[in-house]
Amino acid sequence: MSTRRVITTTCPAKLNLVLAVDPPRDDGMHPIASWMVTVDFVDDLEVTQLEPDRFSRYAILWHEDARRTSDIDWPITSDLAVRAHQAIEAHVGHTLPVQMKLQKRIPVGGGLGGGSSNAAAMLRSVNELYELALDDSTLESIAMTLGSDVPFLVRGGSAIVEGVGDTMTRHDAVPVFHAVLVLPELTCPTGAVYAAFDQDLPPTSRSGEVRGLDGTIPAAEALFNDLAAPAMRVVPELAHQRERVAVLAEGPVHVSGSGSTLFVPCSDALHAGHLATALQDQLELPAVPVAARGLESPILEEIQ
Repeated sequence: MSTRRVITTTCPAKLNLVLAVDPPRDDGMHPIASWMVTVDFVDDLEVTQLEPDRFSRYAILWHEDARRTSDIDWPITSDLAVRAHQAIEAHVGHTLPVQMKLQKRIPVGGGLGGGSSNAAAMLRSVNELYELALDDSTLESIAMTLGSDVPFLVRGGSAIVEGVGDTMTRHDAVPVFHAVLVLPELTCPTGAVYAAFDQDLPPTSRSGEVRGLDGTIPAAEALFNDLAAPAMRVVPELAHQRERVAVLAEGPVHVSGSGSTLFVPCSDALHAGHLATALQDQLELPAVPVAARGLESPILEEIQ
């Protein structure tokens, strides 16, 4: 290989603007209905094509400007981006050697879909790097084997996601939405949060409310998350931090996914920037202003 092909791209976090969860099915999976959007809080992924006889190698580290970090102590073979690479190799039936460098900003276990976004970006990158010409539907089918958030993140943007991530109604445009993400030093184990949800099921399903949304952002106080209360029962400190943020924000504070990230809807970018600064200065909480957006175009380079 006389030149090295390298793709650099970003892996955006996702927010559940609204999230309805139904009781578990016979297989234990919980059907959901959620309005998901991607935002401009991202991990960075660099994927380099290697010679056909090389073994793939992977590096995962925190970006130097990451606001909240934790130990990267999971086996490399269990990382979702690595599993995505192996899944696309299995789909085409032969090896696709790469060197991966993943620089993370999105907290692990924060309810922002960071690992799922890494996986989706890996699928897109390897598809382009090796000119496999797999369409988005095919990539989404591969993504379904990796996790319920991964299919949405293959294309990102804005969509109503239902079932176990297998049904999507995508919106033509990403809504204008600004918020502040608050990243407390807490971890909400997803399994424990769903177990707490099962112990106190909502009296009625709100899935129909989610399906009825027309692409217009509801008022901040109308956003909801069926996993918020269970997450705060599992990790009571999350409720305490939410109260602290609400006093300063003077408005509704929501939980993203199964936690532990909190988000505060804002009127515009200026409002989000000022509030993030105030949260950091007065409450000493990591806070990041964000806006909803679609995927950025990857950059493909050929290096001698």
